[in-house]
Amino acid sequence: MAGPLRFRLSHEHWDRARLRRDLYEPLDATIGAELTTPWFKPPGDYAARRLEMDNGDRAFFLWNDDAYWLGNTETPEALWRTDKYSFGEVPYPVARWAQRELLAELELRDPWLAQYEHLAWFFLPVLFSKDGRGSSRAFFADHAAGFPDADRDDALAFYERFLSTGVFDNYRYTMAAKLGTSEHVDSTRMSATMSEFNAAKVLADAGYALRPEIAMDSGYALDFRVEKGGKGALVEVTRPGRPTGRAADTPTAAVRETALAKTDGQLAAHPDTVLFVDCTSFYDDEWAALRGEKPGVGHRPAVVFRVRPDGSVAGYCDGGVPLDLAAAGIN
Repeated sequence: MAGPLRFRLSHEHWDRARLRRDLYEPLDATIGAELTTPWFKPPGDYAARRLEMDNGDRAFFLWNDDAYWLGNTETPEALWRTDKYSFGEVPYPVARWAQRELLAELELRDPWLAQYEHLAWFFLPVLFSKDGRGSSRAFFADHAAGFPDADRDDALAFYERFLSTGVFDNYRYTMAAKLGTSEHVDSTRMSATMSEFNAAKVLADAGYALRPEIAMDSGYALDFRVEKGGKGALVEVTRPGRPTGRAADTPTAAVRETALAKTDGQLAAHPDTVLFVDCTSFYDDEWAALRGEKPGVGHRPAVVFRVRPDGSVAGYCDGGVPLDLAAAGIN
């Protein structure tokens, strides 16, 4: 399974003749390709070409002293030994040009998604990945980004507002890649990924700075380290599915069953970690029952919460949570 979209950088000499011989002709022979001009003028003294494949793949090639390849198709053999770089690791004019090309295509093919400009930009490496381009768009379109009872546009507007704050701009590949690049939609796993964004919104609203994907000496990785006023904490996020149709057939059993998977591993090794249990998958009556009972989840400290597309948050704390979440609506 291919990962998120990245550039390949070649330091060799390239010209139009070599591009045709070593890139276009092999692709045309194997899957069918058309060599065209790009939609936007390339930056500076670069020359550029766009390759459109018969199977819907595409690639861009931009060259001057160095050459950059960006594609969600087979990599031609001439580029096999090149290193990969994210949008943030190549010169800004190169990244900006390539993203303009991709975003213009997204606007043409999926305008319902492209209208959420920051969300589209943020998830661009996944939305145009080789294997995940269909599944990621289907998840946003057909599963409302994990909100079970929300309108698609309301859900996407919620994440647009949050991502537009820039809280994860410096961690774009880390967070976007968590959505996955599988060819098939796994709504449970993908919704769990969006729970990290939900928890991050709660924490950011409360004034905390976040750093994601914290590697620990134990060999585990925890979702966030958060800090405010010189004080910090580690955070791990989990998301129970709806109780209906589960072995755990009550809201309380659902959150406890889900938390158990964490307490047997990461939280056993790091017991002071704050567990955020995102109940966004629960319907109103299920959440009301849980919030009325306010059960423990089997780990302390814990925060049990639910977000809605309008930005509202509700929840409660269990144990001595070392975080001040009052500004986010959780006490």
